[in-house]
Amino acid sequence: MTETTSPPCTLAVDLGGTKVEAALVRDGVVLEGTRHRAPTGRGSDADALTAAVRDVVGRTLAAVPAGARIDGAGIGSAGPVDRHAGTISPLNLPVEDFPLARVVADVVGDDVPVVLALDGTCIALAEARYGAARDVDSSVSMVVSTGVGGGIVLGGAVVPGDSGNAGHVGQLRLAATRPVDDPREDTVEEIASGPGSVRWARAQGWRGDTGEELSRDAAAGDEIARAAIVRSATAVGQGIAGMGALLDVRRYVIGGGFSFVSSDYVELVQHAARAAAVLPASHVTEVVRAELGGDAPLVGAACLASA
Repeated sequence: MTETTSPPCTLAVDLGGTKVEAALVRDGVVLEGTRHRAPTGRGSDADALTAAVRDVVGRTLAAVPAGARIDGAGIGSAGPVDRHAGTISPLNLPVEDFPLARVVADVVGDDVPVVLALDGTCIALAEARYGAARDVDSSVSMVVSTGVGGGIVLGGAVVPGDSGNAGHVGQLRLAATRPVDDPREDTVEEIASGPGSVRWARAQGWRGDTGEELSRDAAAGDEIARAAIVRSATAVGQGIAGMGALLDVRRYVIGGGFSFVSSDYVELVQHAARAAAVLPASHVTEVVRAELGGDAPLVGAACLASA
């Protein structure tokens, strides 16, 4: 009897402030039945995080299809990261210089190459290969959610930066004409994120507590809630205008939970980006909705193995 062999697949790991996920990916598709997750959070010290990562990776490897092999492992993580050392120091987890790549390698074995990148880099790579930017050579992908992050692809190649942290678009400053007490003040993230928008709306007299309530009230005609959404989209658009001048990129992909706060959020961002543009090329900036949704971090992590 002739032995059949399944095509190889890639192990993908995505680690964030609330969960760590692992799955097998083949040709941009998360294989059914291989996706596993475990909670993380502010109580996750190095030992707890190690146990969670080992758990989800082990369960995913146990689901490898018969006859298939793992051709590589890609990891996306909240940052900052050190792609050369394979360590992470996430702002939303109580660990520093955590050896994430080594933890994964210990489970998969040293014969499987392991690559680490910023989660925003993974999302950008996924959208560039399989999603909303697959028809262009250069793009910037942004996630507007609890924070604002992103990644950059230029000429078909992902841009990791010296340490692996290129793409922290949320830390772009939108005002630099006065001194500030907090370096986060006036950043895209502070203005445009879901929590930042809620804080601003409450300071104006709105009485809600969440982005979902902001969305609901804006749709019902609440002027403050709507102003908070426009303010968020305007900040993202102004950040894009600056990136357009710096990178000469036309396509910008927007995803993340807060980007769904209104049906016209992407259109508001594009209008603001074009209105703030100085150079002629930036006046034709294209802002589009991300296509891969919650699969993007894992699909992009898998893409790292062949980036």
